[in-house]
Amino acid sequence: MLVRLLYVSQPVGPITTTVTTSILVKSQANNKKANITGILCQGAGLWLQALEGERSQVNRLYSRIMGDRQHHNLEILSMHEIKHRQFEQWSMALVHLDKDDPMVKMAHPEFDPYSASAEDAMSLLDVLIKSSSPITMMDA
Repeated sequence: MLVRLLYVSQPVGPITTTVTTSILVKSQANNKKANITGILCQGAGLWLQALEGERSQVNRLYSRIMGDRQHHNLEILSMHEIKHRQFEQWSMALVHLDKDDPMVKMAHPEFDPYSASAEDAMSLLDVLIKSSSPITMMDA
């Protein structure tokens, strides 16, 4: 059974290029082995991530994320069954969320993922993907 998990968290400490690159490289390698796909949106003091895969694999990954000291204030926005993957081309892609990005402001002027509906959060991910170039590094 395929599921999509959408969660938000806040990073502990500054998010540097080194930290981001390390997360992306590790995620891509691990997710390929577990057949998990997804996207990580980072910026404005938060991480917004969608993970897709078999329910047991996504649950295992989210359990590891909950134990990761780089995250705090983790909150699941949604987890539901899906028929098709939305992010099947990426074992993990990264989109930077710039709070001053005009596309984000126009579509979601006061977006707060902790109070937003899952539909609004997915809508923001769609806007970000369409208005930017996700960083995929290792993905072919």
